[in-house]
Amino acid sequence: MPSVYQAITPNQDPQVAWTTKQVFATCVACGAILASLLVGDASIRLMQSRNAQLTTMRPSITAFLSQNPIRVNPVTQLPSYTAVDATSENVEGLNVQDAQEQFSVAQRHLLGLGVFVAGLLASAHHLIQRQKHSAHAAELQQIAMATTMGEKTTQDAGQDKKRIPGIKPRPAGYRHDVTRGYQLEEVSRPRRNRRHPAFRAFMRETQLSPANFIAPLFIHDEDYDTPIGAMPGCSRLCAASVLREVGECLEQGVNMFILFPKIADELKTPDGRQCYDESDIVMRTIKLIKGAYPDAIVCTDIALDPYNTDGHDGIVDEYTGVIMNDITVEQLCKQAVMQARAGSDIVAPSDMQDGRIGAIRDALDEQGFTHVSIMSYCAKYASAFYGPFREALDSNPSFGDKSTYQMDPANRREALREIELDESEGADILLVKPAMPYLDIIMLLKENSALPIAAYQVSGEYSMIKAAAEKGFIDEQKVVLESLLSIKRAGADVILTYFAKQAAMWINDPQGWWQKKMAGKL
Repeated sequence: MPSVYQAITPNQDPQVAWTTKQVFATCVACGAILASLLVGDASIRLMQSRNAQLTTMRPSITAFLSQNPIRVNPVTQLPSYTAVDATSENVEGLNVQDAQEQFSVAQRHLLGLGVFVAGLLASAHHLIQRQKHSAHAAELQQIAMATTMGEKTTQDAGQDKKRIPGIKPRPAGYRHDVTRGYQLEEVSRPRRNRRHPAFRAFMRETQLSPANFIAPLFIHDEDYDTPIGAMPGCSRLCAASVLREVGECLEQGVNMFILFPKIADELKTPDGRQCYDESDIVMRTIKLIKGAYPDAIVCTDIALDPYNTDGHDGIVDEYTGVIMNDITVEQLCKQAVMQARAGSDIVAPSDMQDGRIGAIRDALDEQGFTHVSIMSYCAKYASAFYGPFREALDSNPSFGDKSTYQMDPANRREALREIELDESEGADILLVKPAMPYLDIIMLLKENSALPIAAYQVSGEYSMIKAAAEKGFIDEQKVVLESLLSIKRAGADVILTYFAKQAAMWINDPQGWWQKKMAGKL
């Protein structure tokens, strides 16, 4: 049975629906007409009643005057009080009887008027409620259709800044039923597009591929591998292991690598001069990889913390303990040029010193390395998630922390300034570090820059997942792939992750969970 909550049909025009004021005005007009008719009827009846009284009283008065003619002496010739009183009583009796009849007629009229008005108001109330619900249903249908088609409704005017695009506050898209609560209209059921795995597969907005990964490689100048205790599954690699790891990653579709060296203590100096030595392990490893795998993309870290004695990303003033920005930038330029000369495809300054992107770009161009890209650590936060990494490189600061040059985790808008500076200085890729705790920053960079966005799933994120999986608290494969997917969804075009090879293997396994999920079989 049709409900008053259903939307009006196409042949009904919501513009002609009566408003509440129109309905009540009609009720008042009808009541006024009825009241005027009743008043006119009562007036006619009153005139008829008076005529009847006069007709009734005339014979009595005539008879009385005939029996008692008026004399010249009115005092002596007046009729007796007894006769007059008798006549008056007869007239009063007639008046009382007529008044009672009139009162009974008025009561009937008032009762009829009350019944009529009550019925009229009840009909008006029913009509008003029907019009309200019809208009409400039509409005909800319009909102739902506009939402589905990506259009804006009248209700959205002036409120876009307060709403998430596409999200309408209740009761938009709802109809209310007292016995059932809020129920969605048929046009507003997103679950229709999720009801089958094949539907979910072809509507998937974000795709994850091994081509999106950069694999970090820890290297050291030894003939053996050294496991990193804080990072299960990761090791400092010797030269032979580096080639093996690169080959395995390339087989899985991971084509990019970034090198992080563990420098022997005897090579560390306050100014980190080893960083631009031609015989440094980074220079040798670049040549090694490029010689064996020319198509591999090699990225190199530009920073002094692995090379200096105090573990900071710059040269420290021995008297004040302050990082000397401009002198540090000079060292970074030398490091970048030497790495480019060794064959690095992308240099990645992670030091967060002011002006270093422009200085490095100029230095590379002056030496003819205009083809070498710069991946700027644009938004590198002073995070607590770096602990395992610093253990891997033995690069913990010997004093203080890095909050004087790395960004405050509480700040978001500051990243916009870093974007503007790095873009203007010549950066080719912008990087956010860490990734998972800073998905909003990844999205911010994506929305405010046309450059590719990179994100670093750092050692702390890696170790937490590993530890929870080892305890059986989570499914490692599902959590890893979901976390990488969320980073990609936030806006990252490329992801630095220690799970690069393993994630690529999971993605490529034709019988694996991921492939079944992507194919719509789960």
